[in-house]
Parts: sequence; C-alpha cells; structure tokens
Amino acid sequence: MKVLILADEESRSLWDYYDPQKTRDVELILSCGDLNRRYLEYLETMVNCPLLYVRGNHDRSYLDQEPQGCECIEDRIYDFHGLRILGLGGSMRYKPGSCMYTEEEMRDRIRHLNRQLLLMNGFDVLVTHAPAKGYGDLDDLPHQGFDCFNDLLQKWKPRYMLHGHVHQSYSYKFQREYMHPSGTRIINCYEYQTLEIRDDEHPAKGRTGSALYDLYVSLKSKTSKSHLT
Repeated sequence: MKVLILADEESRSLWDYYDPQKTRDVELILSCGDLNRRYLEYLETMVNCPLLYVRGNHDRSYLDQEPQGCECIEDRIYDFHGLRILGLGGSMRYKPGSCMYTEEEMRDRIRHLNRQLLLMNGFDVLVTHAPAKGYGDLDDLPHQGFDCFNDLLQKWKPRYMLHGHVHQSYSYKFQREYMHPSGTRIINCYEYQTLEIRDDEHPAKGRTGSALYDLYVSLKSKTSKSHLT
C-alpha cells in the first residue's frame, strides 16, 4: 500500500505544481496536522483517495470548519482495509487554547482508548502531531514530545508512528526517522513523503485475532454485499 504522509508545511510541489505522476498509485493520505484545510481538500480531490487527519496545535480553525471530504481520526482507530490507524493530535500545552494537552491529559486520552484497543487487538500505525519524548522532539516546552506515547508504543508495538510538529528548519540536528525500542519505525512527516506499507505489516481485513471484532467485520462485509445484489 502506497501512502502519502504530510505535516506542517504545504508543499508547492504538490499544490502549485501538482503532477498526477507524483502521487501515482497512492491509496491513502495521512496528515499529521498544521496544514491549511484547503490544501487537504485539494489533495483529497486530486489524488482521489481517502485522506485521514489529526489536528496540530495551529489547527483551531478546524473546529469551526473541518476539511471537507476528509476524515478526522482523533481519539479512535480507523480500519483501512485491515490497516488499523490510531489518531492522537495536538501538542504539549504551552499556553491556553485548544489542540494542546498536558502530559496527563494526553495520557488520559489514551486511557479512554483502552476498550477500543482491546476490541481491535491493537493498531498498526500511530498518527500524531507531536513526537514521542526523546525521539525527534526539542528541549523547549512547545516542542517537547509526550512520554505516554513511548508507553503506548511499548505496550502495543505498532509498525509505524507518524508525526510532525518539529520542522526541518528548527534544528541542524533534525532527524527524519528513528527506530523505537518497541520496534516501531518513527517518521517525521514534515512537508511530505511517500511510505510503502507491505501487506505483511498489518493483518488482512477481518483477521486481527480479536474474535469479536473479526466477527463484526465479517458480518458488516456480508451486509454490504447483500445490499449490492
């Protein structure tokens, strides 16, 4: 599966000088936040595939008008053909406002996901705005990562964590990728890049190993097929 991953800065290459060859075979777009909603709407239309997003700390306007045609995955797991994608947007709280959280507030958001995590037998991709503490974050409070993300990765061991928030221009020490001790590949999605996710890196649809959830997917699939006949 070819996935277009985005964060923080609109690419002129994709927006002003769009060429269909640049997004050829892309099946899914994942946005890690702090992007103009019109940019997301444009890409969802031009690439003609689902676009899933979380909010960044500068995406307060999304609360008034969400990007049309795009799907917010905040605080839930989205099943895309068997690829389980968990969304947790926002940054460390450094002033009053929305889309920012203390460490404990973010930890509480994760606690509220426990039932869904158990039902779906984990997840394969974590999509956040902020990084995990110690993996591509900075020392200043606005750009510190969340330590609870490290605990989440250690417990569920997803294949990928995708984030933004730390721009390439912020530090000469900028590093695009890390390997987490959990085995998770962490990628800073600043601007854009493509990611190939192999079929063997996630369960087939309805094959998560959770009897209840797999039964639900099977019944839903049969219902959909019956409506088409």
